[in-house]
Amino acid sequence: MTTRRTFIQIIPVAIAALLGTRSAFAVDVDPKEAQASALGYVVDATKADKAKFPKYAVGQECGNCQLYQGKAGDAVGPCALFPGKTVAAKGWCSAYVKKA
Repeated sequence: MTTRRTFIQIIPVAIAALLGTRSAFAVDVDPKEAQASALGYVVDATKADKAKFPKYAVGQECGNCQLYQGKAGDAVGPCALFPGKTVAAKGWCSAYVKKA
């Protein structure tokens, strides 16, 4: 049986765990946001508007962009263009710069 004291001790740990895994489940940057839309950001690079953004080339993805600050292999990560938010590693925008 869980006592009240145990329950109160578990709550902060559970909240911290949920906040720590939040970025693993969601992409914060909405492609409909003004900045994202202006840059042509898409969650799936293969869906980039090639007519509007002819600079796009197959293989360009946020995960291999110099602006992407996530770890290799992560599904999402921070981007220098969108402080405090995450982008999809498989995403793309017109500010793409190939990682050295």
